[in-house]
Amino acid sequence: MLSLTFTVWTMSLNRYSLNKSKYLLPPEVERLRKIIESDRTMNSRNAILLDLALRTGARAQELLNIQRSDINPYDRSVLIRGLKGSNDREIPIANEAFQRLAVYSEQQPGPRIFPFTYDRLYQIWEFYRPVPKKFHSLRHTFAIELYQRTRDLRLIQVALGHRNIQNTMVYADYLYSTQELRRLIL
Repeated sequence: MLSLTFTVWTMSLNRYSLNKSKYLLPPEVERLRKIIESDRTMNSRNAILLDLALRTGARAQELLNIQRSDINPYDRSVLIRGLKGSNDREIPIANEAFQRLAVYSEQQPGPRIFPFTYDRLYQIWEFYRPVPKKFHSLRHTFAIELYQRTRDLRLIQVALGHRNIQNTMVYADYLYSTQELRRLIL
């Protein structure tokens, strides 16, 4: 019995914990979208990159690895090649955003759409971010927004490329607990 209790306790310690410092709140997302929109003509590359991060939930390096051949004009989608043992996934993109991405990708001389380093991506994020949160917060924001719209945990798992549903459960657990507490206390 003691061994089982210790195992459960250890598993709960190792489980990733989501909180409001790890994703963008709705007003922060709105502010970022306004910043992106206002800078779309002056700095289209940065606007497309950040918009794509919000629309796909891709990790920073997954975005930087996107190649022209990963853009599918037939389905208006982009192939995200998974990292950290995650699955590859094809994410559909809204028509207007897809058109901007496709046009921009055709202008790039090499195969990579965003041919720069993670350090440069970090600098871009530092400049655009609406609040001092990490770039990875865009991935969590994507997952939370998708889960709130669909309540489909399996869909979130596929969209994020998680191999194990346990990794995806943090979104359902977090939203359930915050909503239930709000309902019961307020």
